[in-house]
Amino acid sequence: MELGTAVDRLEGIVDRVETEPMPVPVREVWAFGDVALGLDPIQRLDVYVTKDVIMGGDADAAAEFEAEYGIKGVGTTVDAAWARANPDRVRASDNGYAAPEKCLAAELVGEGAGADDEPIHLEVCNASFGDNVAQRLKGALAREAYGDALDPRGVCLWVDGQRDEEAFTKLREAAFAMPTLSDAFGMLGANDADAEAAASALNAERATQEGASVRGDMV
Repeated sequence: MELGTAVDRLEGIVDRVETEPMPVPVREVWAFGDVALGLDPIQRLDVYVTKDVIMGGDADAAAEFEAEYGIKGVGTTVDAAWARANPDRVRASDNGYAAPEKCLAAELVGEGAGADDEPIHLEVCNASFGDNVAQRLKGALAREAYGDALDPRGVCLWVDGQRDEEAFTKLREAAFAMPTLSDAFGMLGANDADAEAAASALNAERATQEGASVRGDMV
């Protein structure tokens, strides 16, 4: 994906978050990885979304969707009004419950928002980008599961209803100064060997990804 196209897609994602109903409340939108480095073209467009939980519940919606679609949790894990308006975008996890991260992916980078074969990866978590980066790296190093780390080179585009227009301009101009991936992990406390191992594992994993993908996380 060309850099300019990637930034256009990011602006479109933020536009939708600002103006369209979401399956869950969204608090932050970040871009990270290749697009933050200013590579052109980029291998994948990595987007991070911080979500909040649904407050309260809608038992009627839950019963309605389970009866009609076999999906549980609508009205508690995802917003009932959004689901009623967009039943084709309601996605479930393997246990049959509505999956917020998959619903957000369908809303932001899937049907109605772009092509499924676009090289876009969506990370969805209840924690802010910085907090999740730190927690993921800590866990990855403890388990020596280096591929579980998250690329810490991110740019905040939107938070609590406020868009950072300067951030979009800098992305288009490839104006952000970012370290190498291993150096970025080192800045977070990883020793040289662990930082290199995490960077290699993450790069190898990214090389195998194709089309649109999504990962949900809880901290």
